[in-house]
Amino acid sequence: MVLAPAALFLITSPGAADKLDAVDPATYRIETVAKGLDRPWALAFLPDGRLLVTEMAGRLLVIGTDGAKTPIASGGLPPVFQRGGTIGLMDVAIDPAFARNGLLYLTMGHGEEGANGTRLVRARLENDRLEDVRVLFSSTPKPRAGNNGGRIAFLLDETLVLTVGDGNWRREEAQNVANHLGTVVRLDRDGKAPPDNPFVKRPGAAPEVYSLGHRNPQGIAVDPVTGELLLTEHGARGGDEINRIVAGKNFGWPLVTAGIDYPFGRVTPFSRLAGFEAPLLEWTPSIAPAGLAVYRGDGFPDWRGDLLVPALRGRALHRVVRDGGRIVGQQTLLAELNQRMRDVKSGPDGAIYVLTDGVDASLLRLTRP
Repeated sequence: MVLAPAALFLITSPGAADKLDAVDPATYRIETVAKGLDRPWALAFLPDGRLLVTEMAGRLLVIGTDGAKTPIASGGLPPVFQRGGTIGLMDVAIDPAFARNGLLYLTMGHGEEGANGTRLVRARLENDRLEDVRVLFSSTPKPRAGNNGGRIAFLLDETLVLTVGDGNWRREEAQNVANHLGTVVRLDRDGKAPPDNPFVKRPGAAPEVYSLGHRNPQGIAVDPVTGELLLTEHGARGGDEINRIVAGKNFGWPLVTAGIDYPFGRVTPFSRLAGFEAPLLEWTPSIAPAGLAVYRGDGFPDWRGDLLVPALRGRALHRVVRDGGRIVGQQTLLAELNQRMRDVKSGPDGAIYVLTDGVDASLLRLTRP
């Protein structure tokens, strides 16, 4: 009997037959904070309790505690290159010293159809307007709209890390430190490469590169207790990963992956290889992890230190259970909504905030009953 490649993939994929336990929906309460959002991508908390939400077409909203949505005046932003739910206005992050300097950071697509990339912009939020807009960083251009990365996090030293995808059709460039494709880059507040970046002194290397060998990393978070930098990334057909990022390390793509190509061809014969960092966790088949948060709140005390991962294809929020930093299990929640999940954040009030995906999406708040 000859098996088709798709059948072989399902039989041989680790975890393909596994069914994760679901968190009992009776143990959490879902409140819809806002609805009618148009392709939202990210959320962030302001010190006054309001939330910022990006929409991919280029709109930045502030959402009050009553759910009221107010557009932020953002006429000073550079043009946003947007294609459906693939690229557009993406992440938003608040400066660690926001209470003093009012700075926030946005990622967005820039360029045109045959030459586009991921851009980082800084602005000052003043009276619900963006002022002093400045482009800090623009990634190496790529020929297609896909695989952009685009997530932001601040390390404990207050430098900024940004994920950049491999550009899909140029995946081999994820192994080339001369450009930004398939990397995590590290920048200071002014968009410059810090002098202790791992490739600053390598001739021909892009000085901003912090780690390489990534495909499409759409989740990044720093554990505020341990300082660990953690990342989620989309594989191709399978091979989604959680990685612990270490400066200068190579995470393998496309030389090492547990996934296969979309037409069911093999990307590589290697799922592990000496000299490349192994993931902490893999999902095969793919769940399409679109974000990442480390939960350290009080609302779900038994979840402290666990990871929260929104899944687009998996249509659930994954709770990745950790014990002393070691992953020991997984559960899913919100699967009963049958919604694609785009972003998640641990709120200052101890609640968990989740953005669903699509043209009529919602901002949800999860608490204990």
